[in-house]
Amino acid sequence: MHDIIVVGGGAAGMLASAAAAENGAKVLLLERNAQLGKKLRITGKGRCNVTNDTTIDEVIENIATGGSFLHSSLNLFKPSDTIEFFEKLGVPLKTERGNRVFPRSDSAADVADALVRYMDSTGVERRRGRGLGITTDMDGRVSCVKTTDGSHECAAVILATGGISYPATGSTGDGHNIARELGHTVTPLRGSLVPLEAEPDVCGRMQGLALKNVRLTVYDGGKKPVFEGFGELLFTHFGISGPLVLSASAHMRDFSSKNYVAYIDLKPGLDEKKLDLRILRDFEKYSNRDFANSLGDLLSRLIIPVIVEKSGIPPGMKVHSISRESRLGLVRQIKGFKIEISGPRPVDEAIITSGGVDLREIHPKTMESKLISGLFFAGEIIDADAYTGGFNLQIAWSTAFAAGRAAAAFAANRAQEAG
Repeated sequence: MHDIIVVGGGAAGMLASAAAAENGAKVLLLERNAQLGKKLRITGKGRCNVTNDTTIDEVIENIATGGSFLHSSLNLFKPSDTIEFFEKLGVPLKTERGNRVFPRSDSAADVADALVRYMDSTGVERRRGRGLGITTDMDGRVSCVKTTDGSHECAAVILATGGISYPATGSTGDGHNIARELGHTVTPLRGSLVPLEAEPDVCGRMQGLALKNVRLTVYDGGKKPVFEGFGELLFTHFGISGPLVLSASAHMRDFSSKNYVAYIDLKPGLDEKKLDLRILRDFEKYSNRDFANSLGDLLSRLIIPVIVEKSGIPPGMKVHSISRESRLGLVRQIKGFKIEISGPRPVDEAIITSGGVDLREIHPKTMESKLISGLFFAGEIIDADAYTGGFNLQIAWSTAFAAGRAAAAFAANRAQEAG
């Protein structure tokens, strides 16, 4: 009999199992994949944004759902603890723009392999298998885990099966199903940090165009933007993607009742007056050219035909014939390139899952279920998600550390009770 069974061998599951074992528990980790940390190994395009080197308050500000709930676990295992932890495991780290922390090797595999070594050093037993359900005793306490190869008795279980994004890595909602069977509420699951579908007839014409140093502003029908950011985006056959768009998607949480519209400022370094002067200089330089052939010094080749069309200026009009009013309209198009968003891409293209086990049914300090004694949660399975920048992995580390430590104490108490 094991003290604790951890279901899920991703980022949260690996850390939770080792933290429990380090606190004296006999731990079995169940993972359905042949390799541990399958999703972790591809996160951050294979570079792994381990955490964000900032304060707890700043982390909470970057959490879209569950910030106040996570305060306790973040205090137990802070971003600075994450950095110290991995460097002690032999993974040198570096800090990049926006306080994003990466392994110096730029290899997510180094992070995953370090966790595997840490687990082995603490005595965690690993077994390939899939958790199918949890059995409770007459007192409503966890008693065993049903798996594809039989049942395994235990005093406590940590569910760390992830969400439903990247299902090819094994995140198919198994843990949510188990939690529901035990009476837990699972809030609606959807993709977050996900590309957006938008005007394919427009965006498709610019497919492959990557824009750097642009400003993206998103409205949902109100006067105030729901998102405003600066960075990179990419036009695709279905709409828009890229780091800036993924960040924006986390703020766009109600496509069923709201109409989202994005505006791209293609020249954020120039205000309208300075941009108009710049266009005037180009128009003077190319005064005898057709309008459609006059913007090459200012804009990328793929976007010019679309801008020309949106401006309303005839593409064959000679530049010297363009009125001031039309030119100012062109300025407004460049400063506010409008794209109507139709919805997010499928959840299997999302980086993380929004939604999960209802936080009201979990103790924030221990990550233990309020409904089932001996049941703990860690990582993406719970209804907590954050914006890009290493914050989602920090949630995984903090909740895993809290769950592992608390589960070990719980199992020790049960052993003491049993004599």
